[in-house]
Amino acid sequence: MSASHSRRRFLGTALLQSAALAGLSTFTATARAADGSTRLDPGAVTPARPLGQLGRVPAVVVGSGYGAAVTALRLAEAGVPVVMLEMGRLWSQPAADGRIFCKTLSPDGRAMWFKDRTEAPLQTFLGLDVINRKIPRYAGVLDRINYPGISVYLGRGVGGGSLVNGSMAVTPKRSYFETVLPEVNADEMYSRWFPLANRTLGVEVVSASWFETARSQRYARVARDAAHRSGFKTTFVPTVYDTAWLQREEASQQPRSALAQEVIYGNNHGKRSLDKTYLADAMATGRVSLYSLHQVLRIRREATGDYLLDVRQIDEHGTVLAEVQVRCGTLFMCAGSVGTSELLVKARDSGDLPQLSDEVGRGWGHNGNVMAARTNPVWLPTGTLQSTMPFMGIDDWAHPTRPAFVEITPLPTGIENWVSMYLGVTRNPERATFRYNASTGQVALDWRREQNATSVATLKALLDVINTQEGTRYRTDLFGGGRAFADDFTYHPLGGCLLGRATDLIGQLKGCPGLYVNDSSLIPGSVGVNPFVTITALAERNVAGVLASGRLG
Repeated sequence: MSASHSRRRFLGTALLQSAALAGLSTFTATARAADGSTRLDPGAVTPARPLGQLGRVPAVVVGSGYGAAVTALRLAEAGVPVVMLEMGRLWSQPAADGRIFCKTLSPDGRAMWFKDRTEAPLQTFLGLDVINRKIPRYAGVLDRINYPGISVYLGRGVGGGSLVNGSMAVTPKRSYFETVLPEVNADEMYSRWFPLANRTLGVEVVSASWFETARSQRYARVARDAAHRSGFKTTFVPTVYDTAWLQREEASQQPRSALAQEVIYGNNHGKRSLDKTYLADAMATGRVSLYSLHQVLRIRREATGDYLLDVRQIDEHGTVLAEVQVRCGTLFMCAGSVGTSELLVKARDSGDLPQLSDEVGRGWGHNGNVMAARTNPVWLPTGTLQSTMPFMGIDDWAHPTRPAFVEITPLPTGIENWVSMYLGVTRNPERATFRYNASTGQVALDWRREQNATSVATLKALLDVINTQEGTRYRTDLFGGGRAFADDFTYHPLGGCLLGRATDLIGQLKGCPGLYVNDSSLIPGSVGVNPFVTITALAERNVAGVLASGRLG
């Protein structure tokens, strides 16, 4: 990173922190001219004008996750003023307890998006209901949307899923990427867009020598060695967690986050979430106005060709502060696979955007996600200190009939549990469709539980080999109901507005000039690894294509 880029990122981060310190949920940063150049300082953050008073704006970006952050930054760098709408809050200022995010094992309202009780992936431990807790309803950082056949975890806040994921920054295998997105030039992706995404996200790989001796990585080494003894290959997994910080955490030289059991409800230290990378860069341009706690409810197109959005503003406790409208020449839908798909399906089927293709809402998949855990023998403890940021995976994607990339994940209980836990990313061809119910005005996903069978069978086949070799068994006390496999949720929702089917090849929706999708909903259900690097790189490619096309309204 160049010195000028480092300075811009520092200033952008300071701007976000200044806005949070000032209690601003809507704000902008104004560039100041000095000595013939454009500069920013942290004091340049100011309250944004109320959304309903803006009139027509050039470009609106809905969301603030990976695709949204890329889109806002590149538009702003090109001189386009951007209004960014995010339904969650800004997470940049410590609360009264001195922490931005709550502890995973002692959650409060900050944990979940307007829930009365936490809904963690693990339901029990030793068969006891000790994982989930009652909490006050609040605009928390993690949401779990429960459809009839599957639940989907989403990040809520400025930075989207980057706030709640495990930082695993994996570039997919080129051969599989070419199968999933054959319309996209793979040479460009792997020579230009993936490297750009990795640089800007701050992706790195943990020190192998430190990994081999670190107390916090014992759980990963135990699972890795069992995989090797069973004939499987493993690989280090790149990360956006600051590994130097993590090493200092273990040495008790820095406040702990990954080593303080923090992950799904946010990390207080160490993680390079989007508010510290792309979004910081975007704010530092001085051309992005950020409206957090603003949820888009409705989208329609006017006779002029402009897009009109109905938006609800709330406070952190869910009180409605205003319901307003904003008009734009160009609209970028970057609310994620679920958010973008639901809004567009509703717009089409309710008659607001009847021009949208029938392909909108189709092609959704859960990236083949399924979880399981094994019990290790007593002479192979996994350790009482475990990093919540995983750095190791089992790479069995070359298997001819049941390819899988299996993350070795922690179970950081703070006590010895002898558990090796896994999140499988499998090749599952099953897909689902978002459907609008006119009588309720809601959109649902028609995924059926039996569509998970391929993913369960794939992970089971792999872990059966390890269990047989090691003489071990599955844990059935973690996921509720005595289940060995958790196939009722996903961390990796993909699809719903597929590139080249619902859209053209740079994300413009067919039938709606000036309306773009630039997020995970473009990817048809599977990418074979944790998807956020792919989402970021594809968004870089697409927004460059939009800018080159000269189509901005």
